[in-house]
Amino acid sequence: MTKRWLDRLDGLPRGLPFTTATARSAGLSYQALSYLTRAGALRRPVAGVYVDAAVPDTISMRCDVVRLVVPPDCFICDRTAAWLHAGDRALGPGEHLAVPALCCFRPSDGGRLRNSLTDSGEREIAPHDLMQLHGLTVTTPLRTALDLGRLQPTRDLRLHGMDSMLGLGAFGHDELLAEVPRFNRRRGVVLLRVLAPLADPGSQSFGESALRLRWYDAGLPAPRTQIPVVVGERVLYYIDMGLEELGIGAEYDGEAWHSSPEQREHDTVRRAHLIDVERWQIEVFRREHVFGHHQDADLRLKRLAESAQSQLRLRRLGIARD
Repeated sequence: MTKRWLDRLDGLPRGLPFTTATARSAGLSYQALSYLTRAGALRRPVAGVYVDAAVPDTISMRCDVVRLVVPPDCFICDRTAAWLHAGDRALGPGEHLAVPALCCFRPSDGGRLRNSLTDSGEREIAPHDLMQLHGLTVTTPLRTALDLGRLQPTRDLRLHGMDSMLGLGAFGHDELLAEVPRFNRRRGVVLLRVLAPLADPGSQSFGESALRLRWYDAGLPAPRTQIPVVVGERVLYYIDMGLEELGIGAEYDGEAWHSSPEQREHDTVRRAHLIDVERWQIEVFRREHVFGHHQDADLRLKRLAESAQSQLRLRRLGIARD
């Protein structure tokens, strides 16, 4: 049965996304699509659209996916715009496992969009907030950052959205801050004023953005992100975030990159070098330490900084012990 379903994929556009309706016309049932997706033969990047799992994830492919289900008089924004610009890096925890609704809007004078596949409505927008991306009208990385920074449901998602857009290099931190006042008296601007100054392009994941918020919650000064550790003339490692003057660092070990035996062995060797040779104090955090009611990242970071400051004072007095 699986081979029969795979054979029917040959009748679909090779290397291009296709809708559920197109698949049905080729003889693939909902059951077949679900099975092929679970088996890893297909990806379902948005509701109602599938693509061969072997097709690379590119900006062009993402735009081809969205174009199949979004009306031409709408613009893409928010989480969907972030995904188009930055791919999975812009996603929150577990979003790659789900199929979120598309975020698209009409300009405020265009009438409300009603579509079961979208999370949508009307939004006031300026011409310079929009750009063309492979034939789609999409909010620019800067406008996307501003909307994510004020409209997402949690602080973590808001900061991560701004971090991921800043990381594209399409605009600078000063440009982000300069745009914040235009949203005065708009929904979400109060927290946007707080979080925008904390945005950092060095964040590599949602977990790192959230951990950096816990860092600030601990009352610590702004950390440097992606600190290079140079051995000889080569950068051997990077530390997620830290304070070089105190020699303290914090790292987030997400499930995607720090779970296999090989990855854990690499982490062990790397951190042994950082601690024993480079004399860093490294605090490592996983999901349960950063999220939920029982997270303790802020307390652990505060203790780490206090210990380092105490040791620094003792060194200056010449009585520190290694």
